[in-house]
Amino acid sequence: MALGRRRFSTQQDYWPAFVDMLTTLVLSIIFLLSVFSLAQFFLSQQITDRDTVLSRLNAQIAELTELLAMERASNRDLQDNVSLLESNLKDALAARDSLQGLIANQSGAADAADSKVQALTSQLSDEKRVSQRALAQVELLNQQIAALRRQIAALEDALNASESRDRESSAKIADLGRRLNVALAQRVQELARYRSDFFGRLREILSQRSDIRVVGDRFVFQSEVLFDSGNDEVNPAGRGELDKLAEAVLQLEGQIPPEIAWVLRVDGHTDARPLSGTGRFRDNWELSSARAISVVKYLISKGISPNHLVAAGFGEFQPLEQGDSEDANAKNRRIELKLTER
Repeated sequence: MALGRRRFSTQQDYWPAFVDMLTTLVLSIIFLLSVFSLAQFFLSQQITDRDTVLSRLNAQIAELTELLAMERASNRDLQDNVSLLESNLKDALAARDSLQGLIANQSGAADAADSKVQALTSQLSDEKRVSQRALAQVELLNQQIAALRRQIAALEDALNASESRDRESSAKIADLGRRLNVALAQRVQELARYRSDFFGRLREILSQRSDIRVVGDRFVFQSEVLFDSGNDEVNPAGRGELDKLAEAVLQLEGQIPPEIAWVLRVDGHTDARPLSGTGRFRDNWELSSARAISVVKYLISKGISPNHLVAAGFGEFQPLEQGDSEDANAKNRRIELKLTER
């Protein structure tokens, strides 16, 4: 008999620690998935904004490129006109030189030659004016081309700056995710440590009772320990047990840092047998909820902060044992305590 009790006590010592490890692992995985989803969301928003800016910039660049091509074509036409005018000018100068030679050889044709020279000179002046206007247009086009090149350079700088901001944003998101992971891991480890200490302290305080046991990550009081049948008022014997619990919780409140959000959840459960209908509770939902609230209020009266307490009623819908035997019903009538995150 003594060997059996020691073996059962060892199993009780190992089981909460194993559950604590599983709880910590599950919480860490859930948080990592949440952070990864958040990072994916912000990164997709950044990529969408960048794609919009890139599309707008590409459209502007295409429009400016088309305008530049048109200006270049017009510039080539003007240059062709200037070349033609220069060729005509050369021909006119050659003709003038030829006429001047004829004037030197034929003095009798001087008046006709002068007249012709004047006409050619006038034509030459007109062509020079045309050439000057063409050169002015060419200069204006060159200035416009230079302005377009500056605009393209500015757009390229803006595009490079946008890409740089995208890279910085991605790096910041990744860094934020790493820091959140570290912070969450620290909080989970701290809460797990305090939970383990708290359960160990409760195990020492309440170990002498066979009707108070550990099930998974929860301490379980049989309802008969705290309440009379069909009643939600804590009986004298139950108040003594809750006094021990309150002392442990008060010590826990002084140890856990305020930045860790935690609560002691008090869950009320009943068996599946319906109530008689003559009492003040209409069904097992109301009875289980009222018992959980009574435990919470008693703990508050002992100085525990209401911010660290939660009451919940589950009726008969979360049984520990299946069936309707007296033993199964007794195990299902219970109050469970669970230290968890808020």
